[in-house]
Amino acid sequence: MYKVKVFVTLRESVLDPQGTAVQESLHNLGFDEVKDVRIGKYMELVVESVADIDNRIKEMCEKLLANVVIEDYRYEVEEVVAQ
Repeated sequence: MYKVKVFVTLRESVLDPQGTAVQESLHNLGFDEVKDVRIGKYMELVVESVADIDNRIKEMCEKLLANVVIEDYRYEVEEVVAQ
């Protein structure tokens, strides 16, 4: 079995109003050193062993987990030892 961590973020060219709101709030609280905030999504999947896990994860991301028109994704796969 594998634990897959999926990170989805808006592409750099896409405006991030949520990130802008967080940045402004941080500035209002005195955290002026924050120069940019981008908001994203994080998911953890537990996946049974499959022949080509990379292709399966890419397929999941591109069909459901990320909107590839406006979002980028990356993932990490780690093998889980059964207990």
